[in-house]
Order: sequence, then C-alpha cells, then structure tokens
Amino acid sequence: MSSISKDTFAFLKKLEKNNNRDWFNDNKPEFKRIESQVKESYNHLGELMNIHDQIDKVKIFRIYRDVRFSKNKLPYKTHFGGSFHRKKPELRGGYYLHIQPNNESFIATGFWEPNKEDLLRIRKEFEMDDSEMRDILNNKTFKATWGSFVGDELKTAPKGFDKEHSAIDLIRKKQFIFTKKFTDKEVLAEGFLDNVNEAFKKIRPYFDYMSDVLTTNLNGESLL
Repeated sequence: MSSISKDTFAFLKKLEKNNNRDWFNDNKPEFKRIESQVKESYNHLGELMNIHDQIDKVKIFRIYRDVRFSKNKLPYKTHFGGSFHRKKPELRGGYYLHIQPNNESFIATGFWEPNKEDLLRIRKEFEMDDSEMRDILNNKTFKATWGSFVGDELKTAPKGFDKEHSAIDLIRKKQFIFTKKFTDKEVLAEGFLDNVNEAFKKIRPYFDYMSDVLTTNLNGESLL
C-alpha cells in the first residue's frame, strides 16, 4: 500500500507502445485491475494527508485523452494522475501526484490557475510586503524539498504595477507552483507514498501563508 506496483509501470509502458483502441479494449481487464490498485494508492495517500491537513476530495483523472482540440490524437494517457483538494473556502492550494514510467513521475503543489481576483490579491500582497514569502522560500528545509517556484509568468510587470518594484519577480508570476521529481526506483520503493506525504507536509508554511492572504483583505480583515 505504501508503494506503487511494478505492474503499473509495466502496463503503462505497454500502453505507450500500443496506444490504440483495439489493443486497449483487448487489455481492458488488466487495465481495470491496475486502475483499482492505483485508486487504492491515491486514497491511502489521501488518508495519510488527512492526518495533517483537511482533504475533502481525492480525484483520480481518467486514462482517456480529450483529443477534440489537440493535434495529438492518441486516445490514452500514458500516466496516472490525481489531485487532492483541501477544504474550501478557508484552506487554499492543492496537491497533485503524477505516476509515469521512464523517470517522469512527480508531485506538484500550489496554485495552477488562480482566478483574476485571487491573482490580483496575491500580487497586491507582494507589492505591500514580500518578506514573509521570502522567509518561506529561503527556509533550508523547505528549499531542500521544493526548490523554487515554477510556472508561467509575465515578461514584464502586470498592468498597474511598477516594473522596478523589488518584488517584481514574484508579482509577475501567473502561477505559484512547486514540483518535485521522482525516479522509477523511488516510486517503486517501499514507503514511496510515505515520502510523498512527508513532502506534502513541508509545503504547509506556504499554504498557511497563502490561505491567510486569500481569505483576508489588505487590512488583514477576514473575507469569510
């Protein structure tokens, strides 16, 4: 339960070489067995996370690709992915676990697509005072696990912000995401899900800070 089955990677590798409906339909029983194991693993991780956070939903994404607006017409994903939703509205941020062979597995946390209002609130906070965010980013334990922000950002300052502001590197970001990669050996090792859970624990200073920002106005008054 604390690791990912070797069968999962074996199936995904076969699917990568046979990404067509005929092969998939012929191997549907094996897929359903693998999918059931994967769901158990994600749900187990959700239970571990609920000890230190409030997870109100675990969502495992379907294997079927939406090819309607994509040049890539392959019908199936060659990975498993799932998200872990925190209790809203008071707790902000989300978690994601991506399982894919060939050393492509990773976990991610943060804010993928903040809405217009949230994005402006975050930027205004950084404009006013970025010291608390800097302290979190520069913490040795945090940095050793999560590194630095990744995600999309503007090339210059957003409208209404000074491009010479000392926090412009934070203000121009459009996403506020952290990722951590895993090798196949690490994913298949005993205790992998425990390691993921421990990494997710270490994101909490960031989530606590951002939740406070997004549930208050610039005067610190609650919006809930």
